[in-house]
Amino acid sequence: MAVIASKTNNIRAKLKLYGDLVMFSHSLFALPFGLIGMLLAANGLPSARVFFWIIVALVGARNAANAINRLIDAKFDAWNPRTTDRHMPRGLVSAREVLALSIIGFGLLLLAAWQLNPLCLKLAPLAVLLLVLYSYTKRFTWACHLVLGFCCGIAPTASWLAVTGKFALPPMLLSAAVMCWVAGFDIIYATQDTEFDRKTGLYAVPAKFGIPMALKIAKALHLAVLFFLLLVPVFSAPPYAVPGVFYYLGIAVVAGLLFWEHLIVRPDDLKQVTTAAYTVNQIIGVALLVFTIIDVFITKI
Repeated sequence: MAVIASKTNNIRAKLKLYGDLVMFSHSLFALPFGLIGMLLAANGLPSARVFFWIIVALVGARNAANAINRLIDAKFDAWNPRTTDRHMPRGLVSAREVLALSIIGFGLLLLAAWQLNPLCLKLAPLAVLLLVLYSYTKRFTWACHLVLGFCCGIAPTASWLAVTGKFALPPMLLSAAVMCWVAGFDIIYATQDTEFDRKTGLYAVPAKFGIPMALKIAKALHLAVLFFLLLVPVFSAPPYAVPGVFYYLGIAVVAGLLFWEHLIVRPDDLKQVTTAAYTVNQIIGVALLVFTIIDVFITKI
């Protein structure tokens, strides 16, 4: 019994280690928007089978992308004083383990796409390619933030495709909102590494344009988020869900959180960058999802 308990504890410790490695808690960024796309496409909940495979695809893709990013950026993480305590620089996980996590995650994405519909299966390899290539973009373009945003922004449209098997404008507007949202807070987060990026020849908006201009660009991107979110109901029509008053209340909450995010970060005071880039944005996706759930289901009562 003692041996079994010891092995169980070791497995739990490993799973926790892997979860920390890929920042599993940060699934709260794109996952809620993927679920919003699903709810709008199904005008409620899809079948249990479709719902299950959408979750598998979203979780698999997100964690695979984070793992491969850790592997590809391991050298820079070891050089950067801010990231030297990450798992790979400290030797807590091997490159082989991280690669295995990536393969498993991408495998889950491909399996889920196969289970959903032919269009999802055809597009899944392209999604894998984009999620891998993103990690290299910081080596040659300051638009890497937009590439990251685009990769995360796939979620709402992918979920819509999983339900309907065809493209439509509303989820693409949601995807545009997610792209601008993620790119904006990634720029804010990148202000911490401005000098490091310049010294090592890495590309990022703060390193290219300076911190004051970078924060202005982030603000502009977050204004675009609200614009795209507001357009979703305009171009929605039955049989799909048409977002209503609660969805708009959700946008109001998102606007308030984005305003706070930019209020606590200034060019001369970056102490709240992590709070602005991570903590606040973890709330944003969940908040809009909750209001969308209320909106979609309240109309059925």
